[in-house]
This record gives sequence, structure tokens and C-alpha cells, in this order.
Amino acid sequence: MDSPEGATIRSEQKYRKFLKSLIRKQPRDLLLVIGTGVSAAVAPGIPALCSWRSCIEAVLGAAEQLEVLHPGDVAEFRKKVAKERDLLVVAHDLIRKMSPRTGDTKPNFFQDCLMEVFDNLEQHIQNPVVLQSILRLMERGTMVLTTNYDNLLEIFGQQQGKPMESLDLKDKDKVLQWARGHVKYGVLHIHGLYTDPCGMVLDPSGYKDVTQDPEVMEVLQNLYRTKSFLFLGCGETLRDQIFQALFLYTVKNKVDLEHYMLVLKENEDHFFKLQADMLLHGIKVVSYGDCFQQFPEYVQDLTAQICKQRSPDADRVDSTTLLGTSCVDCAKRKLGESGTDSPKRIKQSDMPTLE
Repeated sequence: MDSPEGATIRSEQKYRKFLKSLIRKQPRDLLLVIGTGVSAAVAPGIPALCSWRSCIEAVLGAAEQLEVLHPGDVAEFRKKVAKERDLLVVAHDLIRKMSPRTGDTKPNFFQDCLMEVFDNLEQHIQNPVVLQSILRLMERGTMVLTTNYDNLLEIFGQQQGKPMESLDLKDKDKVLQWARGHVKYGVLHIHGLYTDPCGMVLDPSGYKDVTQDPEVMEVLQNLYRTKSFLFLGCGETLRDQIFQALFLYTVKNKVDLEHYMLVLKENEDHFFKLQADMLLHGIKVVSYGDCFQQFPEYVQDLTAQICKQRSPDADRVDSTTLLGTSCVDCAKRKLGESGTDSPKRIKQSDMPTLE
């Protein structure tokens, strides 16, 4: 029998309205960006999955237990975690501290600590609702990238018989295939995966081979121009230096885009300020509720709404599909007006700095 709290949440979700501009997207027009909120909802029993801070704290705990980091260094890093705002810098320094003095990333003890922290992930999947929703969208052509180290989605997908594949930015050929839509069940880990320390990079300088490669950058930026990104569980993703380097600060005409971010609305003033700020980046901020427990059900209901929408040409690949469809109707209208494959762009506006 449902608890009163669960019944209330479902009741609120049932009558919640969704943005029609979002639910009328075809799944193939979306690209999901998965953050720690998804992992936290799926496996709440692993604190390291809840946030970057909790992940670093868990790694430090593992390093202490495995005796692979001097107690003085452990104490120093714990102080940094408590004070430092940019936790990716702390994580990067931690990796270096547990790596050879030559600067090589392999072999290193950081991987051992992550393997300790993420041991037996498949046994900790308690609420797969969000993962089921993501797989449902992937089946229909939605692409997925993540800032997470874990491979919960791939593990669950394989359990469902899907040919899941984990990718990172070090493999140029695979990244190009994925970006062009040729790896249907591929998940791009822009920070790398805990099982492969060689693919783990935490600052943009580590991706010079990617950011200085015109072919790779063009296909990645084209995704941000032509797909609608849907951010799930991504509270701090827009502060992420790697995401900024790949997408946010390298794509022009932000207000000509149409992306979406699901967030927790804890404070109304903060929420509506965030909405206004993000519109300048072409991102529509949407509340899934005022408590985290509402997140899985909201994603499930949103997915159902998107998947039941069918356009007359849903099974036909035409010129607008090749353009990518942040807005299918607009693309068709522009094609009719200009007779070319290049939709018109509005005047570029200044982009504010994220605080």
C-alpha cells in the first residue's frame, strides 16, 4: 500500500502541467545531460553518488582505509573539500597526489579508491525509474552524455538486454560516431569513467587534443546548436569547466537555442532568478517539485508525454531531420522561406558570466 507521502507526490505529479515546447519534441531531437542527481535517485545507498563533494569525501575515506595516502595529506584534502568552491580542482589535485611523480595517470591509487567506493554498483540500484525512462528515450533516438564517473545507466541497460557502450573524450573515432548518431546506446562520459583512469580528466587543459581538434569541436558544438539538451540532476553542470569548454562558451547565439533544465524549487526567489538568468543561455528552467523524491516520477511522466507524441513524418528522414531539430516547425518554415539548408540566426547577444 502506498504511504500518504507517496500518494501525495503522485497526486501532485498527475496534475502537473508540462511545457508543450518540451513534450512536443521528438525523442531523436533531445540530448540528455545526466548529473549526480540521477545517480542519487537510483542508488541512494551510495553517498559518493550524491554530489562531487560526497564523492571526494568517500575517496578520501577509502584512501585512509587502504593506506594509500599519508594521514597528513588526507587531513589537508578534507580541509580543501570544506573550503574550496571548485571541487573539480580538488579532485584533480587528489588524482595527481595518488599518481606517479612523473605526472602519468597510470598506474595510480585513485582508481583503487574509486573501485572501493563504487564496488558492486549493480547491487545498489534501488529505484530504476529514472534509468527506465532514459532507456525508453534512447530506444527512440535520444542521445546521452554525463558528467558522472559511474556507469549505473550502462549496467541497468545491459540487464535489460541493451548493447550499452561507455565512451570518453579520449577516443576520437568513437566520439565522432556517437556525435553523428551512430552509437545508439552510447553514453559519453565527459569526465571519464571510474573503471578507466586513463580517460579521467578534470580540467579543460587535459582535453587539448579535443578542444584543438576542429573536426571534433564542430560535431560537438553542432549538437548544442541543433539538439535540445535536457539537463537531469545537473545542479552544477553549467559551472563545469569541461562542459563550458565543449559547449557553453564556444557556441554563439545562445538565445537562438532551446534547451531545458529540471531543477528542485526549494526557494521561489532563487528559482525565478535562475529561470531569468538561464534564458540568456537558451535554457528553460523547469521545476520538478519542491522535494527530491518527486524527481523520478516527474521524469517518468515527462518521458511518457514525449514518447506518446508522434509527428506525421515521425518515421521519415527529411531535410529538417538532417538539420537537427531544436525547433522542427521553425526549421521547416525557414527552409520554405530561404530554400537553403541553413536556418537564419538572430543577432548575437552578450552572454553573462555564471555566478
